[in-house]
Amino acid sequence: MKVIVTIMLILLTAISFSQTMISGTVVDQKGKAVAGANIFIEGSYDGTSSDEKGHFSFATSTSGKQTLVVSFLIFETSKTLITVANFQNQTIKLRESVTSLDAVVVTAGTMESGDKARVSVLKPLDIVTTAGSAGNIIAALQTLPGTQNVGEDGRLFVRGGEADETQTFVDGIRVAQPYGATINNLPTRGRFSPFLFSGISFSTGGYSAEYGEALSSVLLLNTEDEPLQNKTDIALMTVGLGLGHTQKWEKSSLSLNTAYINLAPYQVMIPQNVDWNRPFQSLSGESVYRYNFNNGIFKLYAAFDASQFDINQESSNSPQKIRVNLKNHNLYVNSSYKGNFGRNWQITSGLSYGYGQNKIALDLNNGDNSENATHLKLKLRKNFSDRFKLTFGADYFITKFDELFEDNTNVLQRVNTSGYYAAIAALYTEADIFFSKKLAAKLGFRASNNDLLRQTNLSPRVSLAYKVAKYSQFSLAYGDFTQSPAANYIKYSKFHQFKSEAAAHYILNFQYSKERKTFRAEAYYKDYRNLVRYNTSTALPNSVFSNDGLGYAKGLDVFWRDGQSFKNVEYWISYSYIDTQRNYKNYPTSVTPSFVANHSLSVVTKYWIQDWKSQIGFTNSFSTGRPYNNPNELEFMNGKTKSFNNLSFNWAYLLSQQKILYFSVSNILGTQNVFGYDYAIQKNSNNIYDRKAITPTADRFFFVGFFWTISDNKKDNQLNNL
Repeated sequence: MKVIVTIMLILLTAISFSQTMISGTVVDQKGKAVAGANIFIEGSYDGTSSDEKGHFSFATSTSGKQTLVVSFLIFETSKTLITVANFQNQTIKLRESVTSLDAVVVTAGTMESGDKARVSVLKPLDIVTTAGSAGNIIAALQTLPGTQNVGEDGRLFVRGGEADETQTFVDGIRVAQPYGATINNLPTRGRFSPFLFSGISFSTGGYSAEYGEALSSVLLLNTEDEPLQNKTDIALMTVGLGLGHTQKWEKSSLSLNTAYINLAPYQVMIPQNVDWNRPFQSLSGESVYRYNFNNGIFKLYAAFDASQFDINQESSNSPQKIRVNLKNHNLYVNSSYKGNFGRNWQITSGLSYGYGQNKIALDLNNGDNSENATHLKLKLRKNFSDRFKLTFGADYFITKFDELFEDNTNVLQRVNTSGYYAAIAALYTEADIFFSKKLAAKLGFRASNNDLLRQTNLSPRVSLAYKVAKYSQFSLAYGDFTQSPAANYIKYSKFHQFKSEAAAHYILNFQYSKERKTFRAEAYYKDYRNLVRYNTSTALPNSVFSNDGLGYAKGLDVFWRDGQSFKNVEYWISYSYIDTQRNYKNYPTSVTPSFVANHSLSVVTKYWIQDWKSQIGFTNSFSTGRPYNNPNELEFMNGKTKSFNNLSFNWAYLLSQQKILYFSVSNILGTQNVFGYDYAIQKNSNNIYDRKAITPTADRFFFVGFFWTISDNKKDNQLNNL
């Protein structure tokens, strides 16, 4: 026994003598001690924590060269290659983590929403609870700075750009036909309901190199990754019916919703300023299927829409109304996969197909156009560290557009055809660089080739952000952006050679965000070039086209949101000033386009009344007059409409936890708004061009709905869909 004890003592003594002491101090970049840091030799159990003065020491049985790991919550993990025998009384400096919640974020030109957004100024809930939006994503976005409320159109106009200068993407894949069909001076709506989307990113300029073919803006809609539970939603409305259902399984889920809209009953109860032969009606639906793999998620999104209406429209050029009968069919299918692989690699891929068809009867004449659009996408992202991330990818767009017009009043030439086929291939790369917790940069480059235009475009993009205080930061952005001319022009490409239209963006942004309060101020300048011009009253096959058009837009956008100062009250205020001129289309000189108001102001308020189990909301939208051209005057675009004002109200009352009665009314003050004037082509007997005011389709719009949710937890409701 004595022999065994002696041997054990000898072994323990040998082990103790073979250990080496490691010691040092942990400090931050300013030399201040970091207490509580975790220090250890990688691959061993040897380690300790730093004391109040940042000091540490521990014994290790390892030898030679080893990796010393030092980690702490708000700092980047440090890994240092050391020689164990020589590492005593050394200093380890930790850098602040650039991924912490209060780190700088590049925000120039972009407003994000959703639970995953680092800085959120508009949540998905806001999209559908804003008074006057009527559940329309586009209408809610028009309460944000940088947008123009063009009431006779209904699409998204951003910072002096026309509606087709904004591109819409679902899960990163382009939507070629994002709006419902319409005709002149009859507003349309966005095709997508907020029901299936969890996040929205709305860029008013300076956006990522990942996205192209947009001169002014991109709207990114992201579908839900994972619904919370099984549920069914039922909607009974004065304008139609709605039904939705979500079903979850172990690794997958399916969400469906459909709606039937018919304005005929509403028209009987509350006549509109429209002479309908058949009021608007539509049948639409959306679905999202999701499957979760171990390292990624696959989504299949599909949407369809079939609509029609028959209307008699007044014309300044005819004593009789023009009958317009429109039928539209639209299908959009989108598949995407996003996942991780290897060491810090991420892949995103997708494919979309969109089909849109319009059949139009104009009195005796008939028109038919169709568009087939496909988008293929592949993106790879590598996180080399918290401070450097590299993205690169490729896009391929295919568009085929065909149009036929049958002129039954022209004996000589009864049928006119036009159209085009275009393929656009693009490559892009972008680096996210975090120099420190306060300074970050995004450097990108995009190259694209359009085979129809026989043109290659190179587009650099740069963004910088600097955090000046804990809750405040400045951002700068510059970028070149190109886009094919609108279909109304390049459908005549077999007769004319076009070039891509282009714009350069310069943006300076300041943002303050703290405890449900957000303030943004953004100054910008846009320089347009290569805009399409023609020499006829409208674009025709025999027009002489060129890309000699120029323009600019400069202004200031201000946004303030507060959800904390007043109990149960949330509000935001948006103000925009814009100075813009263009010399394009058939303009004789550079002027402000007719869709632009120099000053715009929106105030949105929402108030939850606990005793009434109700949420009430008000939205007031104001803008100064818009220019219009009066041919009775010598100066081009010299007229100006009166100011626009619209005060809207909504009220959601919880009959029970899962049943809601909802009421809304737009323009409750009955303001007689005028969007512009339509002038006759020829003078009357008094040598004057007659005109007709372009006004809203109704002085007010009333909406009443009953919404019932049936869910597993018996608590969910559709308040976030109203």
